[in-house]
Amino acid sequence: MQNELTQPGSLLDFQGNLTQIGWSRQPLLDCNLENARFFSLRFLQRFRIKRWDYYAVFTPRRFFSATIADLGYAGNIFVYTLDFTSGELYEEGLVIPLGSGIQFPRNSQSGKTIFSNKQATLKFEAESGKRNIFVEWQAYHQGRGIKAEISLICPPEHESMTIVIPIPSNRFYYNRKINCMPAQGVLQYGDIHEELQPKDCLGSLDWGRGVWQYRSFWNWANASGYLPDGKTIGLNLGKGFGDLSQATENCIIHDGQIHKLDQVSFDYDPADYMRPWIFKDNNGRLDLTFTPFKERVAATKLAVIQSEVHQMFGKYSGFAALDDGRVLEIHNLIGFAEEHHARW
Repeated sequence: MQNELTQPGSLLDFQGNLTQIGWSRQPLLDCNLENARFFSLRFLQRFRIKRWDYYAVFTPRRFFSATIADLGYAGNIFVYTLDFTSGELYEEGLVIPLGSGIQFPRNSQSGKTIFSNKQATLKFEAESGKRNIFVEWQAYHQGRGIKAEISLICPPEHESMTIVIPIPSNRFYYNRKINCMPAQGVLQYGDIHEELQPKDCLGSLDWGRGVWQYRSFWNWANASGYLPDGKTIGLNLGKGFGDLSQATENCIIHDGQIHKLDQVSFDYDPADYMRPWIFKDNNGRLDLTFTPFKERVAATKLAVIQSEVHQMFGKYSGFAALDDGRVLEIHNLIGFAEEHHARW
């Protein structure tokens, strides 16, 4: 089942090559991006290294997401929220020249990710046993405003999907996805005030670091929810750029444990994203139908950055088999699936 990493070490050697390639249940490699070597003029390399922290929270009423990203030559700050009942979806973002004012920790296990200016403040902090999200954006949605203070419970034994894969020409992708973190806190959006409780609210993190080719494409599918027995169920599937022969990010997360899948197909109609998507793996362990109910289209068209994402929100139904052979029936698990084209 591909190459599972078990030994700690550095991400890159002194020549900028990956020291290990594969996947792991916890992050094991020190993200020493200073060793990246893909341009002969080293001072240019900072403009191609990409870093982001993308947090998402599902409540019974809505989806909320906040991101701090640095694409090397520009930062990207965005927050969006979807009301499941009304269908209202609103997103607002900032493009920050050269990523000025954005701070990232070296690794995903601890530290602070911060951006703050006169318009918005976003702070993400990882500490022992939890991850904290703080967002305050007073002018958001023409003065409606949005504020979030949320803690995600993430004990050390909670497994996550981490992959390290090569991309041609000394590029690479180092990524960690954490699903099914019980969420507690408050979310204020205009006149709407929500109290988040761990019994029905879950959060996730997409932590990415790497160097891509200028033109990139990927699919991603993700969900976090509860089963009828009260245990958590998560889904993370992806494909696109990079060499996936030794590691994919495909997995089921059940009760805080990773159950690894091999290759998974994304069967959907790019001419009509609202049609059902079908997900099946190559070993008969996964068969899910994803039925969208809302489409989010996010497009960026700047001088050097071109990006278009179709992120579909919907419900997953079908089955997934765990490593020990147990089969889980999945019914109406709310999540998302996306197609993303980028020149960045």
